[in-house]
Amino acid sequence: MQIFLIGLLSSLLAIVSSGQADQACDQTTMSGSKSEILTFATTDELSRSVGKHVAQVAQAAKGKDKFLIALSGGSLPKLLAQGLLEYANDIEFSKWHVFFADERYVAHNHADSNLLACDNEFLSKIEGFSDGFKAENIHPIDISVPLEQSAERYQETLQKVAGVTGTEVPRFDLILLGMGPDGHTCSLFPGHPLLKVTDKFVAPISDSPKPPPQRITLTYPVLDNAANVFFLAAGKSKEDVIPRTAGLTAEQVKELGDDALPAARVRPTNGKLIWFIDTPAAGKL
Repeated sequence: MQIFLIGLLSSLLAIVSSGQADQACDQTTMSGSKSEILTFATTDELSRSVGKHVAQVAQAAKGKDKFLIALSGGSLPKLLAQGLLEYANDIEFSKWHVFFADERYVAHNHADSNLLACDNEFLSKIEGFSDGFKAENIHPIDISVPLEQSAERYQETLQKVAGVTGTEVPRFDLILLGMGPDGHTCSLFPGHPLLKVTDKFVAPISDSPKPPPQRITLTYPVLDNAANVFFLAAGKSKEDVIPRTAGLTAEQVKELGDDALPAARVRPTNGKLIWFIDTPAAGKL
């Protein structure tokens, strides 16, 4: 009896300990349709988890000559920075080719530049780690030519680095995306004609409803061909839109058709989709 009670007590303590650990990170996983939703009590915990997942994806692709990654702007650079730098020593950055899922058609040192935001938060801080970035492996848009030509050149660069030609769709190892309160992602906005573009991998937009109006953006053929897509969303301003994006299954998005929000439409056909959200953003999920 004494041995039984000791064993029972040990089991109970293990369960309690496990529960406390889960509560500490306040993480919930909801699986389905090749997607996951991970929620976190704080943005620090969210960032650390993203950093860990990025390192895992990079390590899984270690045998490849190149690691193609696309970054976004907005709140994403700051959300990503802490976790990525924490796991920087586990990542072989010298193989990375960094593109931008969307970019504002502004000077690279302009306050609206996604390149500048990413550089300030983490790209410039990688130097000094064991495998730093090569400058030629960071691919900004060309602002010395007209917007349409800039998008064409960016597509050509992407195809060249990805090793594809013609209509073959480039495949990113990882695309990191943010989302606005209106459900837009990249520079794909609700109701915009770009949502239906399938004959381009990179498209120009000159009438963005959010300033600045001129931008370039990846399109759905590329987004949906990625091996991994991570969405990062934090803050109460995302509370209303999360159920209409992360909270939908692929089948529900299909049923909505043209009414589906841009972020909800990102569904990798042969890849993994993970949403990283904090508790305020998950309030109505």
